[in-house]
Amino acid sequence: MRRRHIARIVLCGAALAACLPGAARADQQRDPELKSLLQKIIGDADCFADKYDAEVWHKAMEPRLRRFVASHEERISILDHVYCEARRDPALKLPPDLVMALIEVESRFDPWAVSPAGAVGLMQVMPFWPDELGVRNQLVRVAPNIRMGCEILRFYLRAENHDWPRALARYNGSVGRRAYPELVMARWQHAWRF
Repeated sequence: MRRRHIARIVLCGAALAACLPGAARADQQRDPELKSLLQKIIGDADCFADKYDAEVWHKAMEPRLRRFVASHEERISILDHVYCEARRDPALKLPPDLVMALIEVESRFDPWAVSPAGAVGLMQVMPFWPDELGVRNQLVRVAPNIRMGCEILRFYLRAENHDWPRALARYNGSVGRRAYPELVMARWQHAWRF
């Protein structure tokens, strides 16, 4: 059953990639500066979430996530990690609801999703990152995938001077193309905006 599900995800990813102009080249995103940032966060397990804010977040987002994730425990795990990782860096907090939109577009909240380029998990992180960082490849696990994905997005947002469409295009490996950033921003505005 899981093999058939993974095959369906790969086909859906291939179909989405075919719709976008030009092939995304996420497999070539080997920025040395990003590597050092990711190494820094790998062992850092602190969560900066305020408990009241987290409760409000759960109440608003958990019903929206139901159509993608059947298990209540899995929904809460995803919501906790997205909320915490989006806010991990006080100097550049990401909107957690935008991260939810990105995850929907990237994997439809399937931790087993694999893209045609080989990206893995909820946030479709390329598998070379765990290898380059010297950590065990845990990209199908919710926490490490969201942690790495948020840090990669944050890195690109800084590199692009807080220009969200350009940062999203770099995240996806589709620099110079607007389809992917527009899709993520549309999902954010219409489905996830908090």
